Amino acid sequence: MSQHLDDLEAKSIYIIREAYARINPVGMLWSIGKDSTAMLWLVRKAFFGRVPFPLVLLDTGMEMDEVYAFRDMLTKEWDLDVISHPCPPEEDMDQTLPPATRAAMRKTEGLKTLLNEHQFKGIFCGIRRDEQGLRAKERVFSPRSMDGSWDFKDQPPEFWDQYKTEFPEGCHVRIHPILQWTEVDIWKYTQEQDIPLCDLYYARDGMRYRSLGEKNITKPVPSTASNIDEIIHELETTKTSERAGRAMDKETEDSFEKLRSQGYM
Repeated sequence: MSQHLDDLEAKSIYIIREAYARINPVGMLWSIGKDSTAMLWLVRKAFFGRVPFPLVLLDTGMEMDEVYAFRDMLTKEWDLDVISHPCPPEEDMDQTLPPATRAAMRKTEGLKTLLNEHQFKGIFCGIRRDEQGLRAKERVFSPRSMDGSWDFKDQPPEFWDQYKTEFPEGCHVRIHPILQWTEVDIWKYTQEQDIPLCDLYYARDGMRYRSLGEKNITKPVPSTASNIDEIIHELETTKTSERAGRAMDKETEDSFEKLRSQGYM
């Protein structure tokens, strides 16, 4: 493995172990996508093949069939403790939001009910800074109120791998072990480690998914990349955004900002 990936892996494993040692109880969001599955691989490395906390799919009932099948396969193969937590219906969302943003908000509200039900103090999330502009403002240990709201203008400083892990009562902490990874890093690591992957990422009939979301608000993008080498080459030359297939990113300029400030991952 390259030195760059070695360094990223070591740092992520350090963050995972540090969070597990200092924050209790913790859970991990597992969307079944490439990023959270790579993070799951890192967790298993950190704890010598086991996952010592539950994984959570915030389930809208709108995941693609292949995603549910991949979840079931890997859950059995790796003996995972997976919670499929139902999200509130769309009619309960803020009806002033645009349609796709309103649909995406279901996971935000689902996370709130998850926290209330299981009282997690920490939640591992597989987000990366390069995915979207607002995520570039994130911290590795990101405090949130229990309702999930996020003040992106007031975040704790993180210098020289010194992380603040103690926060007041009445909040939870989002932990982002792969925040500094890029999309290409994830693909190279997935290839080198031979990490299982949902096959929706590979091109079929000139289209593939770059990002896996709910089937009612996520579309594939034009591509002929049918293996990881071809995907990496495509990413090194394309100018298309990773979230080009996500409908809510296109509705209004501030749609994603509204989602994130209210607790969206």
